[in-house]
Amino acid sequence: MSRPRAYLAGPEVFLADGAAIIAAKNDLALAYGFLPNGIAEDELNPAGLSPFEFGHRISLANEKAMRASDVIVANLTPFRGISADIGTAYELGFMCALGRAAYGYTNTVRPYFERLRDDYYHGAIARAADGATRGPDGMMVEDHGMVDNLMLDGGIETMGGILVRRQVEPARLWSDLAAFEDCLRAAAVRFGLAVRA
Repeated sequence: MSRPRAYLAGPEVFLADGAAIIAAKNDLALAYGFLPNGIAEDELNPAGLSPFEFGHRISLANEKAMRASDVIVANLTPFRGISADIGTAYELGFMCALGRAAYGYTNTVRPYFERLRDDYYHGAIARAADGATRGPDGMMVEDHGMVDNLMLDGGIETMGGILVRRQVEPARLWSDLAAFEDCLRAAAVRFGLAVRA
């Protein structure tokens, strides 16, 4: 039986120590019986391309890898703001639209509403005349008790996956892989793989 292919989504590529974190995630995926699926090195050659053309090449390569994958494990830890990395959000939606198994994790337990209220609006939200909670800009502040935008949590739920929340110390926000491993363990059970203790 061939190993199921796992697309490991997240913003790690942007981190200074991203290569080491990606390697550790790949090793864990292999240990749980998955084949980590990503873009090939030859697809990362910018020679002769404009910055836009190179970016588009990476986008196409990522979509090709996703189409060839059976499952996505997405790092939804807030990145450069109050929400998950937008590229990761796109990839999660892409995989859900393909009907693939979807799992996600975040290394903060603070729900989206709390981050929106406290970090974005700095507490300046109030109940409006229409009954909705709104910020000073008039925008509705949704509270569904979810990790992020309801489409991310909802997509994972619809595809039968889990979304793991863990609180880790700030210094290990990106390198702590316990929640990632929880996702791998759950996905391994789903795919009938031998599960590590």
